[in-house]
Amino acid sequence: MPDPYATIARIDAAMQTALADAIETRATEPAQIAMRHAYLAEAPLPDNARAADFGSGTGHLARDLIEVFGCAEALGLDPSPVMVDRARSLHGDVPGLRFAEGDARDTGLPDASLDLVVFHTVLCHVPEPERAVAEAFRVLRPGGTIAVLDGDYDTATVAIRDNDPLEALVRGFVASHVHDLWLTRRLAPLLAEAGFTPGQPRAHPYMAEGDAPYFRTIVGRGADQLAASGGIGPEAAEAFKAETRRRIGEGRFFGFISFVSLLATKPAA
Repeated sequence: MPDPYATIARIDAAMQTALADAIETRATEPAQIAMRHAYLAEAPLPDNARAADFGSGTGHLARDLIEVFGCAEALGLDPSPVMVDRARSLHGDVPGLRFAEGDARDTGLPDASLDLVVFHTVLCHVPEPERAVAEAFRVLRPGGTIAVLDGDYDTATVAIRDNDPLEALVRGFVASHVHDLWLTRRLAPLLAEAGFTPGQPRAHPYMAEGDAPYFRTIVGRGADQLAASGGIGPEAAEAFKAETRRRIGEGRFFGFISFVSLLATKPAA
């Protein structure tokens, strides 16, 4: 199955809604909030900065650009009408913040009109990410910043023993929901080739906490995908989800992904 995020504007509304629910779960998890605040805090911003979040999902990071980082204006751009509607319903009352449908590879925004462009867990889902990075370069003013964070999804794991059956579900999820598995490992040259001056990549270890809401969606979607392909029956899919809940309830669940962030600057004219 191809990555549904890569063609999200063309999939049915029910699938878009399911993806929006999963993104909302992750965006509101405290460890994820801390992660995005940590790397965005390093982005230099002028007074009255104008920023955009390309692939903004349900809008929480775009809201942070206004309320946490003090941008005067922020645009959340996403190809999914369901995501845009959800973001507007959640954050439509924030002054200076707006959401619109659009493609990060061809935004239609004016040249040199932004101080900051963010790709948060987006580029690994974008076919031809070089086009998206080149578009960010075009719309940034000289001296502007691109901020990227993505999952190094080959590190994703829930295994607590050899041949852990839940691990196969995570592998299945990654195979069916990540377009470019190796994006983070070539991020610096990708930005440099577009004309940016990259900074130092940073690793952000993410470990599931509490009732592991985000990892529950990963295991659940992996089980559902395996059932949909005929690899297991629906009863087995529910049993795997029940095993996940059992481990969480007993304090035995483990879930880990390494994320990587990188800030880069468009050279001054």
